[in-house]
Amino acid sequence: MLSEKEVAQLLKSVTNPKHKAILFLTYSSGLRVGEVVRLRCSDLDIERKTIIVRQGKGHKDRRTLLSNLAWDIVQKYIAEYRPNRWLFPGQSSDRHLTERSVQKVFEEARRRAGVEKKVSIHALRHSFATHLLENGTDLRYIQELHGHTSARTTQRYTHVSTKNIQRIQSPLDRMDLGE
Repeated sequence: MLSEKEVAQLLKSVTNPKHKAILFLTYSSGLRVGEVVRLRCSDLDIERKTIIVRQGKGHKDRRTLLSNLAWDIVQKYIAEYRPNRWLFPGQSSDRHLTERSVQKVFEEARRRAGVEKKVSIHALRHSFATHLLENGTDLRYIQELHGHTSARTTQRYTHVSTKNIQRIQSPLDRMDLGE
C-alpha cells in the first residue's frame, strides 16, 4: 500500500501524457491493470463522471469513479494522441496496450519518484480503496466501485487503515471527571 504522499510523488514524476493518463486513471478509479489497458474511449461517461469497466474480474461489468483531475489529464492525452477504438492502443492501433507495458511504466514512475517500497501497479488499486476508507467512504461503496461480489473481499482494507483508528475517541476522553 502507498500513502497519499507517495501516490502524489509517483503521479508527479510522470511526464509522458499517455503514461500519465494511465496511472492517473488506475489510481483514481481503482482499476486493475487488465482493466485500464482494455478501456475504450466510449467507456468514459463524462456526464455521469464514471467509467464503465467491461468484463472485469469474474467477467462482470461495473461503474467506477472518473475523477475530474484524471479526466483533465486524459483529455490532454486524447488531444495529443487521438486514440480511436482503444483508449490506450498498443504498437498496433487495433490492439490495446499490454499489461506488461503498463507494469513497466509504473515501475519507472516508482523509481523516478524515489518510492522505496517494492510494490507493483496493483498497489494503486489497494491504495485507492484504503484512501477512500480513511477519508470516510462507506465500505459498501468501495465494494461496489471495486466490483467485489463479497463484502469480505473489501473488508481486508479495514485492517490496513490505521488512520481510522486514530480518529476514534475513547469514551473516557469524552467524560468530564474534573481531573
